Parts: sequence; C-alpha cells; structure tokens
Amino acid sequence: MAFLNFSANCQTTAMGIMPHTDIERAIEVALSLDIPFWPQLPKVSYFEDMYVQALGNFPGARIDGSNQKIYFNLPQFYEELPSYFEKADDPQTFRLTKEFSLVYHRFLEKDLSRYSAIRGQMISPISLGLKIVDENQKSIIYHDEVREVLFDFIQKKVNQQYEELRGKNTNAFVWVDDPGLALIFSALSGYNEFQAKADLDRFLEGVTGPRGVHLCAKPDWDFLLKSKMEILSFDSFNCGVVIVNYPSLKEFVDRGGIISWGIVPTYPELLEQETIDSLMERLEHFWGDLSRRGVDQEKLLRQSLLAPATCNLLNPDKEKTVEKAFEVLKDLSRKIREKYQLNKNDER
Repeated sequence: MAFLNFSANCQTTAMGIMPHTDIERAIEVALSLDIPFWPQLPKVSYFEDMYVQALGNFPGARIDGSNQKIYFNLPQFYEELPSYFEKADDPQTFRLTKEFSLVYHRFLEKDLSRYSAIRGQMISPISLGLKIVDENQKSIIYHDEVREVLFDFIQKKVNQQYEELRGKNTNAFVWVDDPGLALIFSALSGYNEFQAKADLDRFLEGVTGPRGVHLCAKPDWDFLLKSKMEILSFDSFNCGVVIVNYPSLKEFVDRGGIISWGIVPTYPELLEQETIDSLMERLEHFWGDLSRRGVDQEKLLRQSLLAPATCNLLNPDKEKTVEKAFEVLKDLSRKIREKYQLNKNDER
C-alpha cells in the first residue's frame, strides 16, 4: 500500500472547491496551509467545475460552456470508443489542460518544494457516473461498458495528476471527491453497494500514489473503511460522533490509514458559535472515544490531518467566512501540535 512517507501530525489541508473569483488570492490562501492544494473555482469558469474537469477526452461527452451543461450520448460513446482506445496510452489524453483548469496550471508554476506535501483532487468515478446522464436521462454508471471505461479513465487521470504533482513535491497525493457516494445505499439506486465496492477496490488498486477519498456525505462507513482506501477525508464536525463507533475505523488506523478530520465549519452561523477551544474539545472527544476502543492515541495523532468541515460556495459573504475558517484551522492545528508535541515534518 502506498502510504504517505511522513507523519501527518495534525497538519492542515482542505478540500478543493473554493468560492473565490480571484485565482491568485485563492492559490495564496491554499498555499497558507501545511499541505496546500490546487483550488477548484467554479465561480471563475464553468470549466473549473469538478465534474466538467473530469470529462475532457471522455468518449461520448460534450461540454457546452455557453449554456453550462454536460451532454452524454450513448451512440456517440460507441462511435468514439475506437479512437479513444488508440490514445489510451498517451498521457496527453488524461492531462488536465489549461482549458479545463487554468488554476491547476497556475498552482504548478509555484515553488511547492518546501511543503511537507501537496495535494490534488479528482471527482470519483462513482459520483461522476451517477451525476452524468445519457440522452434518455439515465445515469451513465448503469451502462456496464460505459462504467468500465469511466473507472479506467478517471484512474488514469488521477495517476497523471499524481505524476505531475510529484514532479513539484515528492510527497504528493491525490484524493477522489465522492459527494454522491451515499446515493448507492438508497433503495432507489440501480447501482448497488456490492458492485460499487468491487469497482472501487479495483479502481484504488490501480492508483499509483496514496489512495485517498474525500466526502461530505454520510455513507455506510464500513463500505469505505474496509476498502483499499488509505486516506479518508470527511466532515467530522457533523459525522464524527457516528464514525468513531465503527470498529472498522480502529482497523483502518491500525493498518496505517490517514484520517483528515474536517472539523472547522465554513458557514457563518456555525463558525460564530465555535472557538479554538470548543473545536479542540470536540476533536479530543472523538479521539478519546477511539482510545477507549483500543486505538493508540499517539499513532492516531501521527496519522491525522485537520481540515475545514465542508466546501462552501453559498455564503452571502462569499469567501470571507471560508478564509476565516482557514485561519481558525491553522490556529487549531498549532495548539494541538504544541499540546501533543507534534513536529510538522517527522518522517514515518
């Protein structure tokens, strides 16, 4: 398993989506964290949307930037498939181009070597396949052949991004965002959790870097914790009370899994109710519960990252509260590292 080769030690990172319209400011904020990331800025361009970014060169897909729509046509998929397979060994087929993310390329222009690690992201094939529909409004994940190509396609896009980020910092990793994962546990889903588990494990097995998943949804946690995932990023502010009760979380930590605790809320009405001390108390309550279940606390702290609880594009104050949450996050991390004598750059 491809673990991070340094101790997480409650360092800071964040999810990719940000509400900013100023690219340089968004990158500056991202670079202020211990483990920076390239921001996804859908308010700058439709092509900066995480679903759109994933679909460049995917057979059967068409991006209508003017009307901000994604179209997928099944007959066109089969028509374009031979041409796609001819280019399947060319890294250019899976590269995130400037057309699909100017922000990503601006990020790569920065000196990223001094950070303990850097991070990227890509939408999960599960969420992408559930979201994108064909000409008959049927989710493309329900088409077996499309699904097979989709999982392979996103895997190669993740690996390509990982190689590019690793060129800027050897401790790079890419996680997949899975906002739609909870949908597969619905009785209405035609794509069940057993098929999804098999598909996800095959997908993660082919990821060349550390295997991470981020989600703000509330799935069956055993589904993820017993998968081949190595890094879990989740909304612990809202979901922590539930997940710490899963025995599989102890198993995940015991085998070296990294947990990114999304702990600082990004909504004004929630953030205003919290302090550094209250957030720290919340985290320590989670960690205490895990310790009582047999998790070694020192090991847990070494394998923990801290992050905002959620992405947020909806605040009326735009980026103001989000940036405030980043500052609170950094202060919280400093206080925890001081209390538990955690060094940022310890090697594992």
